[in-house]
Amino acid sequence: MTSLTNADQQARAMEDVLANDIDTHHSRKPANKAPRKRTSAFSDRKVDRAYYWMAVPAAVIFAVFLYVPFIRGILYSFTNSQGYGDYDWIGIKNYIALFHDERVGHAYLFTFLIAIAITVLINVIALFLSVALNGKIACKNGFRAIYFIPYTLAVLVIGYVFKYIFMQPLPALGKALGIGWLSESLLTSERYAWIPIVFLAVWQGVAYSVLIYLAGLQTVDTQVYEAAAIDGVNAWQKFWKITFPLIGSFFTINLVLTMKNALGTFDQVVALTDGGPNSKTETVTYLIWKGGLTGGEYAYQTSNAVLFFIVLAIIAFIQLKFFGSKEKV
Repeated sequence: MTSLTNADQQARAMEDVLANDIDTHHSRKPANKAPRKRTSAFSDRKVDRAYYWMAVPAAVIFAVFLYVPFIRGILYSFTNSQGYGDYDWIGIKNYIALFHDERVGHAYLFTFLIAIAITVLINVIALFLSVALNGKIACKNGFRAIYFIPYTLAVLVIGYVFKYIFMQPLPALGKALGIGWLSESLLTSERYAWIPIVFLAVWQGVAYSVLIYLAGLQTVDTQVYEAAAIDGVNAWQKFWKITFPLIGSFFTINLVLTMKNALGTFDQVVALTDGGPNSKTETVTYLIWKGGLTGGEYAYQTSNAVLFFIVLAIIAFIQLKFFGSKEKV
């Protein structure tokens, strides 16, 4: 009996130890977590709703004021609407007429020619000024502020100032110097009326390009220049072989922006020539505004705007594709 009792006691003791181990094991298990709710249809990551409260209203406003008018404009381009009243659907007749309109063709040709001139001049001058302003010169910040001032001024206001200069003081100077083509106002010359437009666009556009190029020059490591100086590299080689390749991405974006702005030249034409003389300085944007809002060609010029948008998109794509492939890291 005593041996059985001892055996029973030992068995019960083992049962108690096993029970304690099981309880301890269960107590160490983490509590079951509630399943995390998905807050996005595209990701399991938890997103704060505050981001939606900021992003969604902005997207809605952006769509209402940009995409909706853009889509409506495309629809109007297939009608004969004058901007008010009833209208009929006429299909692609407006687009066919654009390719037979000599005035539209001249506007595109003139726009492309001055855009090329403006783009080349702005980038050449801006590159020169940015390299100079990035060097070791006195009053560097002051010069940077001075060159940026034109960009802060309204184009129309400055345009009327330059109109007075090209109408009065400049012809007087041309007569005093005996320069025939400068003795009369350039704004009234069918041959030279484009010069004031290009001059004003370049004078104001250089400032922003200089700012972008300066930002690019700040990314170039000075140790590269120090190593080049040890190798005896001259100033031209330093710019062409080192500086320019290293700021290639900034050159690409500057080229795209300046070309886009140049193709959209409008305020300069309004302030200086108003499309004259004899419609020789009409740009595409000026023609769209003039014919669409005051000439009774609302749907026709809307189709012109759609076509011009496609042209701008193609040019920007070609620029990014071509110059982007030539950038060096």
